[in-house]
Amino acid sequence: MSDRGAVSGGGAGGADGAERAAGAERAAGVGAAAGAGAVAGAPPVLAAEAVSKRYGAVSALEDVSLEVRAGEVVCLLGDNGAGKSTLIRILSGATEPGAGRLLVDGAPTRFASPADARARGIDTVYQELAVLPLMSIWRNFFLGAEPVRRLGPLRWLDAERARRVAQGELGRLGMDAVDPDRLAGTLSGGQRQALAIARALHFGARVLILDEPTAALGVKQARRVLEHVVAARARGAGVLLVTHNPRHALDVGDRFVVLRRGRLAARPARAGLGVEALARLMAGEGDDGEGPGSGPHGA
Repeated sequence: MSDRGAVSGGGAGGADGAERAAGAERAAGVGAAAGAGAVAGAPPVLAAEAVSKRYGAVSALEDVSLEVRAGEVVCLLGDNGAGKSTLIRILSGATEPGAGRLLVDGAPTRFASPADARARGIDTVYQELAVLPLMSIWRNFFLGAEPVRRLGPLRWLDAERARRVAQGELGRLGMDAVDPDRLAGTLSGGQRQALAIARALHFGARVLILDEPTAALGVKQARRVLEHVVAARARGAGVLLVTHNPRHALDVGDRFVVLRRGRLAARPARAGLGVEALARLMAGEGDDGEGPGSGPHGA
């Protein structure tokens, strides 16, 4: 992923320096991993082992394991109520598991908050995107981390650099002709997803968790979003694509994890897997792949 377009700007400091510091440590590791998601012996960037979560008497998630490696797309599938949202909340740091553990680069860890997860390179793009429609694309891209120039005690916004970086990062996802001064509210749903993905990659995301990114989109926009997913994978990011659409999963997925009623239902192999077979697994009408007890976790 991360030959992330860090465009140099003379005299940049302040928030720009913080931006670089936040991504620098991760950039080397991710850049080395670009296009090498199956490096022999490399641990998964993010893994969940036997994770469970209860809310009172309700078991939302029970003994679920998965892995996300650099440079691959793992599709997490399930119908409504399957436990996908609960798992997203755990992996993103929004809540802690009641049992089980998370690992980053093979080391056990816990996330105190979503900000903590982002600091470790785990970023989540939710279905309901937080875009400020009356602000420009570049303003949304750098919101809260704007680059600045510094001269002695004086600091001011480096708008030129911000425009250049935002346009460059969007271009790497295929949005070459987008004017960075355009209001974000004029973007299509697919373009807003691209904005969120480009921002996450720029700020050092090694694993992107995408929550139903195509759910509310038309056919053309959904296709664009899937192209962005492929582009993120090509840049070395691990992608966890959360979806209930088996066709979209098969279009881009390298591995598949199916949840049903809070449990790991199947991890079907990619070879020979079709839309109907995957839909049956989601509905509980068959077991056409590896069962939850087969093979390594998340395989």
